[in-house]
Amino acid sequence: MIDFGSFRTASCTGTNRRSFLRTAAAVPAFAAAGLPAMADIEAARKRAKAKSVILLWLWGGPSHVDMVDPKPDAPDDFRGPFGTIATKTPGMQFTELLPRMAARSDRYSVIRSMQTTNGGHPGAGTVGVTGFEESPGPVQPNFGAIVARHRGQQEALPPFFYVGRGIPRDLPRRIEGYGGGTLGKAWDPFLVHCSERGEVSIPTLKMLPRMSPNRIRDRRALMKQMDAERYRLDASEVDRWGQTFQSAYGLLTSDEAREAFDLTSESRKTRSSYGNTTFGQGCLLARRLAQAGVPYIQVNWSEYVETFTPNGDFGWDTHIYNFELLQDRHCPIFDRAYSALLDDLYDQGMMDDTLLVAMGEFGRTPRISNRASREHWQHCYFSIWAGAGIEPGRCIGESDARGEYPVSRPITPLMAGTTIAELCGVGAQERAQMKVLDGGSLIDELL
Repeated sequence: MIDFGSFRTASCTGTNRRSFLRTAAAVPAFAAAGLPAMADIEAARKRAKAKSVILLWLWGGPSHVDMVDPKPDAPDDFRGPFGTIATKTPGMQFTELLPRMAARSDRYSVIRSMQTTNGGHPGAGTVGVTGFEESPGPVQPNFGAIVARHRGQQEALPPFFYVGRGIPRDLPRRIEGYGGGTLGKAWDPFLVHCSERGEVSIPTLKMLPRMSPNRIRDRRALMKQMDAERYRLDASEVDRWGQTFQSAYGLLTSDEAREAFDLTSESRKTRSSYGNTTFGQGCLLARRLAQAGVPYIQVNWSEYVETFTPNGDFGWDTHIYNFELLQDRHCPIFDRAYSALLDDLYDQGMMDDTLLVAMGEFGRTPRISNRASREHWQHCYFSIWAGAGIEPGRCIGESDARGEYPVSRPITPLMAGTTIAELCGVGAQERAQMKVLDGGSLIDELL
């Protein structure tokens, strides 16, 4: 079931696209969006190993010590209550909370030496998805915006999706680096939400004034309405309007685009394998979007980092009940959804050209707190990589005996973003031209 809600803007293809481009040519501000040339787009697509990226954003800071980097020989106030289990990767153990993933470790690689520069959620969140601090600014573009800008929008579906309830945030504020940043608002993500029953909604679209669904079916009426609305916009909004116009209209008029959102076309067995959770069904939606050719999909574990908060959605910020939540809720959901997505990508023959990455903004303190839980810890955490040129079955990096600091080369979010970009065909020259990911280097151990 798809709830498209009300649509404020739309996209065009074919003859309508030509009409739109003629209209856009009369609006100089639209050119400021910096759309890439067709030849550049095609060259990037041919060079890229990763046709699509799926980033599973574990918002809130999952505990590395309680998941993929256990320390069974550490003192009692570090190691936690969970036992360890073997994986298929020699020398690498997980905690008992991730049995499905442990049985599949030959299909992905784990980095245990991630390190970031910020210990607060929104700030670390921006670093995690852009590679740079928010301050002093300007805010740099999300990795997804970089890939989207380089590929351009050539299909009905937008090139950059957020799957989740909203832009990741804590109670005071959201991540600043969620979208286009210095590349412009035209490359912000397109937000969709998937319920635990697999019902997809698009909350970001609102109907134009006086625009009914019946009128949308009449393309000529739609174009006339859009032409009238265009002159009501401030010049600074036109470039964003143009991109959103294309996106929403494509969703309305393209059978292929609408099909990508229809999870009911999947077998009951496939849907069930992901689990009846918003994250699990969101992962299934991400696979369908990648299958439909979307370059970048970020699946957000939650909108809010807080585990317990009014209107919250159980983020990974487990300042209290860390062990209970990981055992009874968070790890079973993640273990099941990640494993199902990995299996599904292999079964669909998509693994060679789909990059799958899972990470959060930081980890949690190896030392157990006086609340019998764990706090923020930016000095050492983990990420998981698979597909599209990633060498599987590796354990990359090492933390010390208590899981506090890397004893091997620290891997930063900037390095993660640079590696993602490179695998998507955004090479050093293209990054320099876009003025993004300055100073970034590849995670050579993954390749």
